[in-house]
Amino acid sequence: MDNDPASFVETARAGDPVAIARLLVATPSVNPSLAAGGDGERGVADVAASLMHAWGLAPRVVEVEPGRCNVIARIEGEGPTLLLNGHLDTVGVEGMTVDPFAARVSDGRLIGRGACDMKGGVASLMAAVARLARSDTRPSVVVALTADEEHASLGMAAFVRELTPCDFAIVCEPTSLRVMPAHKGFIWLRATFRGRAAHGSRPDIGVDAIRHAGLFLAALDGYAEDLRRRPPHPLLGHGSFHAGTISGGTAESVYPDRCELLLERRTLPEESLEQVAREIQDVLDGLHEREPTLDAFMETTLARPGTEVPADSPHVRGLLAAGEAHGVEPVVEGMTAWVDAAFLNGAGVPAVCYGPGSIAQAHTDDEWIGIAEIVTCANTIETFARSLVE
Repeated sequence: MDNDPASFVETARAGDPVAIARLLVATPSVNPSLAAGGDGERGVADVAASLMHAWGLAPRVVEVEPGRCNVIARIEGEGPTLLLNGHLDTVGVEGMTVDPFAARVSDGRLIGRGACDMKGGVASLMAAVARLARSDTRPSVVVALTADEEHASLGMAAFVRELTPCDFAIVCEPTSLRVMPAHKGFIWLRATFRGRAAHGSRPDIGVDAIRHAGLFLAALDGYAEDLRRRPPHPLLGHGSFHAGTISGGTAESVYPDRCELLLERRTLPEESLEQVAREIQDVLDGLHEREPTLDAFMETTLARPGTEVPADSPHVRGLLAAGEAHGVEPVVEGMTAWVDAAFLNGAGVPAVCYGPGSIAQAHTDDEWIGIAEIVTCANTIETFARSLVE
C-alpha cells in the first residue's frame, strides 16, 4: 500500500475507511492539556468537516475553547435518530518508537498516534456516513466528533448542552468489534496530611505526615478487600481502588510537615459517586480515632459516573446482528475504561461502545490498528443504520 500521504487524500474523499483513517492520523491532534505544544483539534476538525462537505453534508465546526473543536453534522432521514460519536484528540507522542504522523500501513496495520484511539473508529463511522448520505433511503443520523475526551471532555460536555433528541448512540472507541453496553466510572480524590516539621533527632516534637499517609494506605487495604467481596457486575466485575501518586517531605533529616496522596476509585454503574467518596472518608475518619496526632482532609478533584445500557435492549441486539452479517462474532462485554458515553447516557441517549482496534494498543509507543477491522466496523455501522428504516 502506498505510504505517500498525498496518495490517500482523494481516496479518503471517495469514502474509503482506511484512507480516511490515514488522513486523520496524518493530521496531528495531540491534546494540549496533556502535552505542551499539542496541536489541539482544529486541524483534524477541518479535515473531517471538509470530507463530510464533499459527501453532501453541512458540517459545523464548533470551537468549544480556542483551538478545541467539535464537528457536528446530520443526515436528515427516516426512522429513529442514530448518533455516531468519536473523539478527535490524542495523547502525546513522547517516547514513541514509530513516526507518529506518517500514517504508514504495514502488514495489515495502520501505524501512528491515534490510529487505535480512536481515529480508526472515527474513520469507520465517517465511511458509513459517506455511504448513507448517498443512499436513496436514508436513516436519520447525527455525527458528533468531539474534542478533549483524553482530558476533561470539554467537547462532549458542550455537545450535550445543545443535544437534540436521539434514540441510540454508538461511541466508536476501540472494542475489538465487541459490543460494550456498560463501562466503569471513576472518582479522583486528594488526601492531604499535615504534620509538624522538626529536626530528625526530635521525635518528641516532630509529626510525620508521610507516615500518616502510609497508615491511611494500609487502612485502605481492608477497603479494597471489601470491594472484592461485593457481588460483581455481570459485565464489569468489581470496583477497584489504587493510589496514583504520593508526594511530601523535604529531606531525610526533617520530619515532613505535609504529604499529598492522589487516589482513584473505579466505580460500577449502580454505585453513587457520593457514596463512594463517603466510604473512603469513613476509612480516614476511623484512622483519626486511632491516631490523635493525625491532621488530614480529603477532597474530590474529578468524578465521572459509570453507565450502562441493558445488554438485551433491541439496539444492542440489532448491532450484534449487524456485526454477524459481516462475519463478526456476537460478543457483549464491559468496557473497563471510562468513556464519553457516560455523558450521552446521562442526557437520556442510550449509548454503547463499538469500534475497531484493541484498547491494549491505545496510547502505546507503537500504536497501531488492524485495517481489516476499520473496514468491518464501517460495514457494520452502515448495516445497522439501514436496519433502522427497513
